[in-house]
Amino acid sequence: MDSFFSRLSGLLAGSAEKLRALKGWRRRLAAFLAGLAGALAMAPVYALPLLAVSLSVFVILIDGAKAHARPRASAFAAGWFWGFGYFLAGVYWMAFSFFVQADQFAWMAPFAMTGMPAFLALFTGVAALVSVPFEKTGWARIALFAAIFAMVEYLRGHILTGLPWNLAGQALAGSAAGSQTAAWYGAYGLSLVAIFLAMAPAAGLGPRDKPHALSGLVVMLAGTAVLYAVGAARLALPDPEGDARNIVRIVQPNIPQREKIDWDYWAKNFERQMEHSRGAVPPDAQLYVIWPENGAPLLEEAATALQAIGDDFPENSVLIAGAVRRARGAEGAERWYNSIAVVEETPRGRAVTAHYDKHHLVPVGEYLPFFEFFKSIGLAALTPYQDRGFYAGAGPKTIEAGGTRFSPMICYEAIFPHASYPAGERPGWLVVVTNDAWYGDTSGPRQHLDMARLRSIETGLPMARSANTGISALIDGKGRMLARLALYQAGKIEAPLPPALPPPLYDRFGDWVFFVMLLGFLAPALAAKPSARK
Repeated sequence: MDSFFSRLSGLLAGSAEKLRALKGWRRRLAAFLAGLAGALAMAPVYALPLLAVSLSVFVILIDGAKAHARPRASAFAAGWFWGFGYFLAGVYWMAFSFFVQADQFAWMAPFAMTGMPAFLALFTGVAALVSVPFEKTGWARIALFAAIFAMVEYLRGHILTGLPWNLAGQALAGSAAGSQTAAWYGAYGLSLVAIFLAMAPAAGLGPRDKPHALSGLVVMLAGTAVLYAVGAARLALPDPEGDARNIVRIVQPNIPQREKIDWDYWAKNFERQMEHSRGAVPPDAQLYVIWPENGAPLLEEAATALQAIGDDFPENSVLIAGAVRRARGAEGAERWYNSIAVVEETPRGRAVTAHYDKHHLVPVGEYLPFFEFFKSIGLAALTPYQDRGFYAGAGPKTIEAGGTRFSPMICYEAIFPHASYPAGERPGWLVVVTNDAWYGDTSGPRQHLDMARLRSIETGLPMARSANTGISALIDGKGRMLARLALYQAGKIEAPLPPALPPPLYDRFGDWVFFVMLLGFLAPALAAKPSARK
């Protein structure tokens, strides 16, 4: 047995030495392939060991850069190629949206497929660049690299409106047990832990480390086991008792995207959603029917549609529907909003009693930041609904309807940690409406669902998620999927609304917990004596 471990340790050390010695295109190719492998740790593959391989190679390539004539340039290049591979495999699905209207936009798909990964790879390039000047060995080296990488992920989630897609910790969101600790330190804290554990195998593989190549593997395996054990223990704790009289009916109509955006199909699409919305409930029940993003455009102006809802829905029911609404701005110009409309019974019949306007819009997809420039080169049609696209709403909102309070989010907004509801206005549950039909049968809709699951764990609030297709779900306050509808499956989920949990640590303190963790990683790493240079 000792001989086996000795040979394994020698093999790992030899492989690390060969990686550090790579130069030129071979070094860049190794970084690119490692990034590709890391993306397979995300949905739908969840190959978690590949995240460890990927980030350990990342660390070793940074080590190798220090021996080059231009160490900073070499490290940045390795980090950029790693990021390009990681994001190419992770966000390739964005290009599929350009094929929905292929006659107009298919030519842009290759640029979207490579341009976004090339931009996002700048962040991993910076992480590698910043890591170069520090001469650390062993665990101090790993703690420092993990903290720098996690800090850059945090910046990626905030700079230029932010895109915290495929944070390293999201690899753990494939199971409720693996992601439970996000209740304490959120998605960024979960990423810091995941990065550290994934980089751990490289702890004894540095150029000036003492030969203990297997210790990192032991720490990674033990740490992962503890993470899942703690998660399982939290899941086993008793939950508060819910009110079974509050029932959600989540509708997934599975409307083809070409028909979804064609105004001529609005009436047909409306009826598809009505088909899945009908049905009686117990007399003492309060029903919440939820329709997906843009499920009922201009609902406030559609008297016939409101009348049909009043005729077909049970008396004690509320419709929470994705909508598009228009209003006049202060200057009198017409403005369009990506919205959620709340329809309730009033003395005058069914009416929209509240609405929420999406405030975190998708650049280019929902608005053009430099509209006049794009208009001048003929690309103004990239945005829907007039001129510059949608206008942004005022911010997160909590709405009271049918005796409960909920906070709505629209599509992209559910990927942002600590932005689910207004400060000081904690609701009883979360509503997410989305439309992932733009992205086809790709990893995008599955990854999007995992991020929504993290919002429930972070807040301790149940979530009703309605997608046109891709994937609708009822999620409890611990992130457990109580029910779901698969991609391209039309139907509905009907179940009692799960109870809200007491506010977890992250819900009370937000990313301050993550910042304290960062200090915990950085302080001993920076205090450790630098290794002697050769």
